[in-house]
Amino acid sequence: MAERDKDNLVDELVGYDPLGSDPALQAALARAQAHPWLPGLQQHARTVASAAFAQLADQANRHPPQLQPWDARGRRIDQVEFHPAWHQVLAHYRAQQLIDMPFAGAPVADAPAHAPPATSGRWTAWAAGFYLHGQAEAGSLCPATMTTAAIPVLRKEPALWAQIARGISSAEHDARDAPVADKTALWVGMGMTEKQGGSDVRSNTTVAYPLDAAGGGRGAAYRLQGHKWFYSVPTADAHLVVARMASSAHDAHALQAPLACFWVPRWQPDGRRNSVLVQRLKDKVGNRSNASSEVLFDDAYGVLVGEEGRGIATIMEMATITRLCCVLGSSALLRQATVQALWSARHRQAFGAALVAQPLMQSVLADLALESEAALLLAMRLAQAFEDSSAPGQTTALAWQRIMTPAAKFWVCKRAIACSAEAMEVLGGNGYTESSALARIYREAPVNSIWEGSGNVMCLDVLKALQREPALRDGLWQDLQRMAADDLAMAQALQRLHTQWQAMAQDAWAQQAQARQWVQQLVLVAQAGLMRQHAAPAHADAFVASRLGPHAHLGVMGAFPLAKAQISAILGASLQLQH
Repeated sequence: MAERDKDNLVDELVGYDPLGSDPALQAALARAQAHPWLPGLQQHARTVASAAFAQLADQANRHPPQLQPWDARGRRIDQVEFHPAWHQVLAHYRAQQLIDMPFAGAPVADAPAHAPPATSGRWTAWAAGFYLHGQAEAGSLCPATMTTAAIPVLRKEPALWAQIARGISSAEHDARDAPVADKTALWVGMGMTEKQGGSDVRSNTTVAYPLDAAGGGRGAAYRLQGHKWFYSVPTADAHLVVARMASSAHDAHALQAPLACFWVPRWQPDGRRNSVLVQRLKDKVGNRSNASSEVLFDDAYGVLVGEEGRGIATIMEMATITRLCCVLGSSALLRQATVQALWSARHRQAFGAALVAQPLMQSVLADLALESEAALLLAMRLAQAFEDSSAPGQTTALAWQRIMTPAAKFWVCKRAIACSAEAMEVLGGNGYTESSALARIYREAPVNSIWEGSGNVMCLDVLKALQREPALRDGLWQDLQRMAADDLAMAQALQRLHTQWQAMAQDAWAQQAQARQWVQQLVLVAQAGLMRQHAAPAHADAFVASRLGPHAHLGVMGAFPLAKAQISAILGASLQLQH
């Protein structure tokens, strides 16, 4: 663990226990009865917070992937070269068996003897492992997210699943560029975004036509022609791709054909490389360790997954989980930014005293800590909802899953951007250099707001769910009312939300125009209720007063005047390090 030196220079915190120092995370695991996974999570936490892992994360981001489209003799190979640190980071994630942990009910061949049984708490345990990893290296969570999210879709295809189940569930990392049948472990990507449509997937122009002239159908082979503007992880062993189902390569009405979902492997079954041509890698603001690409399909091989003409519905089953991952990933960035700010302020002297002893800095740090805790509680509540919703009759869990997941993605991902900048400011100029973990966090933060639907798309999805599923809307409302029963400020905020919703329901223009403000307040009410249920009273009181009270302030951190005793309690509990 780094210490302050005699020159008043504070190294960033490494070599600590990010699980043992996070009371809110420990409590979430206890509530979910996730104790079978606790030993593995404890070891995972210590590894990702080590100095050695920090160096791997730095190397993977400092040396981003490079595209090699041709070999020395001009043959098309479309290889992407990564720094070895990238593969070491992926290998660690794989070794934790996090890829299929949420779906532990299905037996996995060759599972190690120490693997925990399929019991309740698996979603929370997975979310905790994901959250811990995201505090150390975020780019590697992109292939991890998509591979996990693809599992429910792929398990509905028995013939395909029988071929890939072992590779998807593997605890090993196989970095070789080889056909699926030859790999010991598989990564899955997704391809939806096209340049003319962006989030509007229904405007896609990529076309798939059956390989067999007699026709296609579920599980049949197709050829794909078209492009994808953002094709995440081009070196993944296969991608789930949305394309239009044409009757043939010369179908004049192909662009009016229904959309479907296709499994597009990197290699064809006959051992030839698939005709997915990587045009370039995206030079992104953040997420530098991970490769994102633009590709062309030149009669690429694919297999129809899901029902014909239901490509959006099929891929959205995957996207719902990836949106949860965005919330978890942003919560992880927010937590790590807060941890580094707290650590620096505890050990840095300025104006004759430690930064953490100065009232104005205390206000900023306490506000960051509240934001981080509320984000974690909401993310873990969503993870539990995903687990509970698999049982019949779980209306409340489904409501949290379908309504609150896009709402949380909208709000938490945006708060991570603002809070990472505030945390960087705590470190001052040292935080603004590329050698700082805060710089990487700051550049990483926006991706979760953009990937899988921007803020406006999330708000529209919330409105859609509220309108189309009144039973879920009522179930969520009743749960929030229960949580607000003993809190006047929360009850009043909930009533304002209800009144505004009724007014918005009569005016389609106002409903969209006010959606951001309404969804923001919905998330704050939900977070306030979770803080009341699970956080210390001082933390809950401070959150409710600063976010929902009559003098609430959601601008810069530290602008709401918290009481001295509240600040002391929050700062004392937010980062509990063993010395």
